[in-house]
Amino acid sequence: MSTKKIVITGGPGTGKSTLINELIRRGYSCLEEISRQVTLDAKKEGIDQLFLSKPLLFSELLIKGRQKQYVAANIFTNETVFFDRGVPDVLAYMDFIGDTYPENFVEISKNSIYDMVFILKPWKAIYTSDNERYESFKQALEIHDYLLRTYQSFNYKLIDVPFDTVEKRTDFILKTLNM
Repeated sequence: MSTKKIVITGGPGTGKSTLINELIRRGYSCLEEISRQVTLDAKKEGIDQLFLSKPLLFSELLIKGRQKQYVAANIFTNETVFFDRGVPDVLAYMDFIGDTYPENFVEISKNSIYDMVFILKPWKAIYTSDNERYESFKQALEIHDYLLRTYQSFNYKLIDVPFDTVEKRTDFILKTLNM
């Protein structure tokens, strides 16, 4: 039996990382979001917002990192692995800013097939900005729409995670997966 790959996606500030942390706390295998690390690495090189100043370079680093995560997840044989964002998120963000990207981004997305995708809607009550999250709540709503369109273009049926406590949102995901 192979690894079951589950994506938790959504716009900025929707609670993805909090859910991933709860899944980790409960003993599940999770691969965390890599965009913050890419941003922090760029800051060490003197680039304050790599996504804003060099979106294609940022996206290339992200897609390579997410592709590595996808392949690395195969070591978890007979397990369910949760991803904080999937490969198609990169395309959604590039479409959101109106930038072009190489055709291999689409091919990488087509070849990185997830078993299930959960999406978190923007939630005003928990939304905050910080040094790595610069988007407004209005932009988070727009990004959500791009994420929906992008994943649906790869024939994913997205499962909406309802607004609730972290514990109940996590329970919802696990119940949906029959875990």
